[in-house]
Amino acid sequence: MDNVKDKVVIIAGASSGIGKETARMLAKNGAKVVMSARREDRLKALCDEIGENAVYLRSDVSNPDDMKALAALAKETFGKIDVLFANAGIMPAGNMSELKVNDWISMVNININGVLYAIAAVLPEFNAQKSGHIIVTSSVAGTKSVPGNAVYSGTKHFVRAMIDSFRTESVMEGTNIRTTLIYPGAIKTELLNTVAPSETKSMVEEFYKNVGIEPDAIANAVLYAVSQPENIDVSDMVVRPAREN
Repeated sequence: MDNVKDKVVIIAGASSGIGKETARMLAKNGAKVVMSARREDRLKALCDEIGENAVYLRSDVSNPDDMKALAALAKETFGKIDVLFANAGIMPAGNMSELKVNDWISMVNININGVLYAIAAVLPEFNAQKSGHIIVTSSVAGTKSVPGNAVYSGTKHFVRAMIDSFRTESVMEGTNIRTTLIYPGAIKTELLNTVAPSETKSMVEEFYKNVGIEPDAIANAVLYAVSQPENIDVSDMVVRPAREN
């Protein structure tokens, strides 16, 4: 795709699932990908697979200095930054009455702060060049209330409200920064690995096994958003199995 070729895309959360498939798909269509995650062995293997149009940095989205280093790597290697795909996230489920406070804080640090730190790392560049594209993985849990997943749902609602407000600010400021929120449904990724064993988890895993769709469905959505002309902003996309209610 002409609008994807040679674009420099930072992908946070690239070591598996949605991030991994998105890196592959964008690189296949001519983009240059700068990949971030905590599991360096997986990043290296993916980078070796993609070849010269990929670099990586072992980094933690909840560390603002790591995100600044990631943006610096993109600039040093490829000379610019066109797109940020803030994809990292965790989902340790449970009713709030269980008081899993450490899980709550971990979700806030990764699902909220991680997005903010990644945006803060690229925003000076985007403002200076008066262009850029911020894509964030939310969740269908960011569009409704989800009992048993209240804090996770809350983090995804935050992202939705924040990005929508930021998009309006960008229009008012004339910075031409596009935003896209993607709301995945049941996607077969490692996200469920962050959920503690329980009867509910077993039921959800069975549902994902029977109904869930592959992460390349989200990679295709990212590719579509990135491929649009500069005067088109694909703001929101819900991508879920046809059999998911």
